[in-house]
Amino acid sequence: MNTFIRFFYEFISIFFDGFISIFKGLFSGLGKMFNIPEYAKLISSYEGNFNTFEKVLVVLSIILLVVIVLVILLLIIMLIRKLIRRYDKDINKDSLLSEIADLNKEVARLMKERDEIMAMKVSQLGVNPEGEEEPTGEDTEEGEEQDEEKGDPTIRFPKLAAIDAELGDSKPKNYDNNFTLAELIDNFRCFSASQLRLYYNYEILRPFFAGLACGKLIILQGISGTGKTSLAYAWGKFVKQDSCVSSVEPSWKDKSDFLGYFNEFTKKFNETRALGEIYEAGFDDDVHTIILDEMNLARVEYYFADLLSILEMPSRDEWLVDIVSSAWPTDPKRLVKGKLRLPGNLWYIGTINNDDSTFMVTDKVYDRAMPLDINSKVAPFKCREQEAMDINSSYLESLFADAIEKFPLTEKGYQSVVEIDDYVIEHFRIAFGNRIMKQLNTFSPVYVACGGKELEAIDYFIAKKILRKFDQLSVALIRDEIDPFIAWLNKKFGKGTMKECIAYLTNLKKSI
Repeated sequence: MNTFIRFFYEFISIFFDGFISIFKGLFSGLGKMFNIPEYAKLISSYEGNFNTFEKVLVVLSIILLVVIVLVILLLIIMLIRKLIRRYDKDINKDSLLSEIADLNKEVARLMKERDEIMAMKVSQLGVNPEGEEEPTGEDTEEGEEQDEEKGDPTIRFPKLAAIDAELGDSKPKNYDNNFTLAELIDNFRCFSASQLRLYYNYEILRPFFAGLACGKLIILQGISGTGKTSLAYAWGKFVKQDSCVSSVEPSWKDKSDFLGYFNEFTKKFNETRALGEIYEAGFDDDVHTIILDEMNLARVEYYFADLLSILEMPSRDEWLVDIVSSAWPTDPKRLVKGKLRLPGNLWYIGTINNDDSTFMVTDKVYDRAMPLDINSKVAPFKCREQEAMDINSSYLESLFADAIEKFPLTEKGYQSVVEIDDYVIEHFRIAFGNRIMKQLNTFSPVYVACGGKELEAIDYFIAKKILRKFDQLSVALIRDEIDPFIAWLNKKFGKGTMKECIAYLTNLKKSI
């Protein structure tokens, strides 16, 4: 045993001798590094041999050494502070996690108390949390009054049920309309001026009506205060169907924010004004409008994505949007298996302000909509008195169809678009698809039927639907291509003819 003890002592001593040597060497090195008397002795031994210049170099050497020592000390201090902060952060993190766990427990307790209180309130109203009627006040006058106030608990769409009760037996009215698109624009312009003191010129109204023909979504964009919302408002007043204003909020994430949602606790559907307007529009043939006010306060492709896709369907019988997952016997009659058909006589007009508080509208939305820029106010003008008009949506759409038949895009106009497309592809690497070409084949004829010229329509459409895509490019990369493009447009179509395209390109150049 004594032999092993001696062995173990010598064996383990090797390790600890090396370990101790590390610290001896460390402290020995530090002592040597900061041995000021040794430095002074060395300087004294050479002092008599230095000339004036060498003495200056000695002083600089001493300063350099002091700086090196200070830098090393600073780095050591920073390292220690970083380690301390990391240690404190870990401690704070553990403390925060512990506090969050306690808060979660407290929230769970409060939610349980809230549910118990709500359950008590609901039972007092005569409905249990499962939506079944309680026998409170039954066969008494007081009970009848309570039932009348609370409504039928089996009806989860009370607003739509009220529309059913009011319009359920009504039939669409035929107003025997007999006017042209040019006359319609003139009537609307005079109505807005004489009745509402809102003034619009033909340069705004022709693209607006051509946009109505292109699709069900129009985007009015521009600086604040130029009358974007008032244009949609005036249109609703003119057709005797007030526009439904749906103010978009930054918190909107999906279609339930726009159309409403089913509350599992109360067993009622939270119906929005937009849902009511969509439902009511299905009972008549009037022109209805929903205004998505400041639509880019939230991401349009989130809350309006389903409707964008549905409105692309070729058959209006396929325009079905899911409202609820299952059907109840008491659901509104136009709600079939939880789905509601979007009416063809309803247009959605969104307004956009481009500033730091809004989101950028994506290509997916712009490609499916018709954007119109309103960046200036029209000076007041005198116009004849004009009353509001009863207009059948089917007649308005027949005017659009007649315009497409009478004023189709000419071969010259089509060739102009092809040449612009080729130029943009070659110099800017941007192209457009069949959807945009289809829209142009509608936009241009209706614009012409409204009193405009084909080249004006092409100019406006190209600027708003195609050149707008330049916003996604690096302006620095296309800067040198802007002036040649403007020169090409002036040479090809005549100086200043393509004024909308040139105005856009000029503003783009100014932003560089």
